[in-house]
Amino acid sequence: MFAIIASGGKQYRVQEGDVVRLEKLEADAGATVEFPVLMLGGGEARIGSPLVAGAVVSAEIVTHGRGDKIHVRKYKAKTNYRRHIGHRQPYTEVRITGIRA
Repeated sequence: MFAIIASGGKQYRVQEGDVVRLEKLEADAGATVEFPVLMLGGGEARIGSPLVAGAVVSAEIVTHGRGDKIHVRKYKAKTNYRRHIGHRQPYTEVRITGIRA
């Protein structure tokens, strides 16, 4: 059985036991969080409008971190205009512990 959940403005397909990187969540490592379910799949698919009634995905927060650095460079020819900036997006790793339908 799998579920489609929403977190941080994005949607993720998860199964029990998966470790997923989500946008940063405001909770400590080891805490349990629950996500609303947009769709349940498996033997018989159930699609919510917008959520599946009574369905919830529980997960345990494994760790927080920051992703790889990306480099953003701007350049305009013939004007001596050059800019460089780096960015590291924060994330939260969660382990899916259960899907309740």
